[in-house]
Amino acid sequence: MRSIWNGAISFGLVSIPIKLVNATENHSISFRQIHTTDGGRVRYRKVCELEGEEIPTHEIGKGYEDADGSIIPITDADLAALPLPTAKTIEIVAFVPAASIDPLQMDAAYYLSANGVPAAKPYTLLREALKRSEKVAVAKYALRGRERLGMLRVVDDVIAMHGLLWPDEIRAPDSVAPDTKVTVREAELDLADALMDTLGEVDMDSLHDDYREAVEALIASKVSGEELAPQATPAGGGKVIDLMAALENSVRAAKEARGGETSRSGEHAEVTSLPARKAHRARKSAAAPKQTGAKKSTSTAKKTMAKKATTSTSKATSKTASATKSTQKATQKSTAAKKTATPRKRTSA
Repeated sequence: MRSIWNGAISFGLVSIPIKLVNATENHSISFRQIHTTDGGRVRYRKVCELEGEEIPTHEIGKGYEDADGSIIPITDADLAALPLPTAKTIEIVAFVPAASIDPLQMDAAYYLSANGVPAAKPYTLLREALKRSEKVAVAKYALRGRERLGMLRVVDDVIAMHGLLWPDEIRAPDSVAPDTKVTVREAELDLADALMDTLGEVDMDSLHDDYREAVEALIASKVSGEELAPQATPAGGGKVIDLMAALENSVRAAKEARGGETSRSGEHAEVTSLPARKAHRARKSAAAPKQTGAKKSTSTAKKTMAKKATTSTSKATSKTASATKSTQKATQKSTAAKKTATPRKRTSA
């Protein structure tokens, strides 16, 4: 790969000669502007507004437009005289956790290649230090006439650098969020969770640009003189009337599309009706007092029955005791009567 910049990484007092290589490439299909009546190319010409004539490239310079519309010329010599310590250096200023970098700041990506044999040892040292620390390096560098911010991290066995936007270049998301008060129900969140689980993970290498492939097929059909069969465009952008129905249909469609694929947990995704969390908790707490009441009623009933049984037993015992006493009295009376009726024997002298 061709390098676009040569310099060095400044790692404290260690200097690592490197080459900067583009880590990405653009596969978009570009078109030329043409004159529709005859197919001729339409080109842009750089014309001086004062003379009305086309200007060659070597006569074109830079100028800053002031607030009043006047142009202030700025030469390359003026810019070269400015202090720019990072003109040929990627100066590491800090090491931070990767999570502290806002993805909104991410810009172009580059690979940093060790430039020459002497650079291999310090290059490897920095790479392994980044790996072991599980951090990224924040650096300043200059490219294409301006100072930039970058983030260094390890990709496989290579140090990669992501260009970062300066913090003041990130616009605040004021008035972007919906200004209408919306309440999301737990059942809707449950269905959204189910949809996310059904869609599961994806192999990033399997993703491709469907539109680019369609454009290539269109160009190929134009070259061969064949008519390309029109393809149905999926409907989208309509107004969602029933969110719950849309979520349920999405879960069902995702499950059918996945077929035999597995979800993130490694098992087949199952579409089940999930009860709302709050509703479930409400039903549970509502049922709790009823259960308590039922328990109390049962306990009271048991106590009442036990009390009645005890009372009945006590009454029965009392009756038995009374009967026993009556029997004893009757026996005593009978004995006394017998004694009275029997004559005493006389004792002979």
